[in-house]
Amino acid sequence: MNTRERSFIAIVLSIIVVMVTTDLITDAKEGVRWFHLLIEGTIALAASLGIFILLRGSFTLKHSLAAEQKSATQFQAEAEKWRSQSKKYLEGLSQAIDEQLTSWKLTNTEKEVAFLLLKGLSLKEIATLRNTAEKTARTQSTAIYSKAGLAGRSELAAFFLEDLLLPPERLKKVNPAS
Repeated sequence: MNTRERSFIAIVLSIIVVMVTTDLITDAKEGVRWFHLLIEGTIALAASLGIFILLRGSFTLKHSLAAEQKSATQFQAEAEKWRSQSKKYLEGLSQAIDEQLTSWKLTNTEKEVAFLLLKGLSLKEIATLRNTAEKTARTQSTAIYSKAGLAGRSELAAFFLEDLLLPPERLKKVNPAS
């Protein structure tokens, strides 16, 4: 239920409370039976309870929304902090990969294709992105694997990423100096 609906229902219930209370006062002055007054009083009480529940729900919803917005802001700040902290590492990794590709004597075009392969793009996507035929992308990727002495894409990815993806406990076993 949105805020407009809640407001509308609260206004209607408030009108009912006012009208029933006015009727109760009038009936009490006229000496109407107590049973009739009890029924109208119950109606006024039920409408008042409805108003209370709506207002409490609105308050709870507003409080929840504020807390969620605060959490979202914190998560965004945390993500931005991670991006800025890891940027230098990613740039360093990118530079190290470029240096390794150069040591394999890849051409600039082959380096570009190698980076796209490492990013996980398919040969068709690479061809589309570079405005070439898929066959050209396949030939270039084969040349990359050949010059690097690797069997294919998975070995290319593993060459650069294998040590990065080890769990921290295994990293210490592999590299005890850390």
